[in-house]
Amino acid sequence: MLFFFSPTPSVIASRCLLMLRLALRRASSLATIPRTVLNPSRFVSGSASSPSLSIWRRKKEIGKEGLIIAKELKRLQSNPVRLDRFIRSQVSRLLKSDLVAVLAEFQRQDQVFLCMKLYDIVRKEIWYRPDMFFYRDMLVMLARNQRVEETKRVWNDLKGEEVLFDQHTFGDLIRAFLDGGLPLEAMEIYDEMRQSPDPPLSLPFRVILKGLIPYPELREKVKDDFLEIFPDMIIYDPPEDLFEDHDRDSDEDVIA
Repeated sequence: MLFFFSPTPSVIASRCLLMLRLALRRASSLATIPRTVLNPSRFVSGSASSPSLSIWRRKKEIGKEGLIIAKELKRLQSNPVRLDRFIRSQVSRLLKSDLVAVLAEFQRQDQVFLCMKLYDIVRKEIWYRPDMFFYRDMLVMLARNQRVEETKRVWNDLKGEEVLFDQHTFGDLIRAFLDGGLPLEAMEIYDEMRQSPDPPLSLPFRVILKGLIPYPELREKVKDDFLEIFPDMIIYDPPEDLFEDHDRDSDEDVIA
């Protein structure tokens, strides 16, 4: 004999409460999924990188394994054969965070040769995505060390990957090349900045104009562009004898 029991109101309420809890749990799990998973188009290389998503903008702390690898790379850099063997066997096993941190540390130390080695490794990693902050850090380091050939190579790579710099990053890059004593390369980047689809901003121009003070002819060109774009703004021009006095003081120091 079969008996059928109709659920009581308390049982119905308990079931409804359980279903509600399951629905809330599912909603919360979906909310934790990164936007880049829900929206694959976020990785379009033609767009400027978002600081909140870029791994190159996060704090970089080297782990124990990263420190060991960095020390060994510096020791082996004078031996190309052993260095390449070590890179294939050990560096390729580094976690993403350690690899990024080691590259950042080598950039800080101006280890150009090792930076270029890791630069090639990073761009082959499965997690790599074109990123303007990655390229900005490489170019600033190369400008600081006046490495023109490596700069051209990195620039060609970023152009091939259709990486776009925003106006502030353009200003920082140009200023880095000016401070590094590479005015011609700086002006080539300036031409790229002028062709950028991003609307021009006054602050990057002011950063560039300040860096161009030692190069009066180039400064006049950028100044004319600035006044054409921002006709209602004023540019501070340093005294004409600023560098004459500096040169005179330097000559007196040599004579003394």
